[in-house]
Amino acid sequence: MSTLIVIPARYKSSRYPGKPLATLTGASGKAMTLIERSWRAAMAVRGVDAVTVATDDVRIADAARAFGADVTMTAESCANGTERCVDAIRVRDEEPDIVVNLQGDAPLTPAWFVEDLIAAMVAGGSAVATPVLRCDTQTYTNFVEDRRAGRVGGTTAVFGADMSALYFSKEVIPFLPVPPSPGETVPVFHHVGLYAYTPAALRAYAAATAGPLEMLEGLEQLRFLENGIPIRCVEVEGRGRVFWELNNPEDIPRIEAALKAEGLD
Repeated sequence: MSTLIVIPARYKSSRYPGKPLATLTGASGKAMTLIERSWRAAMAVRGVDAVTVATDDVRIADAARAFGADVTMTAESCANGTERCVDAIRVRDEEPDIVVNLQGDAPLTPAWFVEDLIAAMVAGGSAVATPVLRCDTQTYTNFVEDRRAGRVGGTTAVFGADMSALYFSKEVIPFLPVPPSPGETVPVFHHVGLYAYTPAALRAYAAATAGPLEMLEGLEQLRFLENGIPIRCVEVEGRGRVFWELNNPEDIPRIEAALKAEGLD
């Protein structure tokens, strides 16, 4: 099955304008833009036919082409990354069997997260799939600290016994009456900002109307759930790697610390 990774990137982020062009310093002291680091993460994935940066902004497009990325120019009207994926496959010459949305703010995404997600799609039975990662105590603490400080950090996910998503939230769910102790198993799952879809699912998304939950949470994936389109959650393993997205300027030190700890340039 042919697979295309789309990296949606927009300049006009309400929380962090110009975020794709923010620089992150790696273990060797070399600085790279967020969009380049996200592209490098995508290029490390095995079994993918093509990778493209999807944007409506010339500054991002020029920066991406400068480091060798394929670029697909999409409409300025795209409200989120999933809509940008819809537009990307619309304007490209060939339609893939699987479209992977690796959002441009997730440079710490390990290749095996994407590979496990693609494998779940190839196995069949799902039109939409997304990874979830069990929080360790530090990640859980980061979530709680962000919310106490009034910041929107990562997203959490809850799912049923069949791994079908029940809900996604920027709040920390489920509620834990007692904070976990170091080393304790944490029953909270970090939603990795990564999706795989069939083209038909993307077209259904484009035809659907954004519902109140999507509007309140600001989470694009809730449109699928609100319109009766199931999302399969795929549990992935961190293998000792730290995963965090760049949501706010305060996340830069967290990500740079992870790059240095892993010896990643």
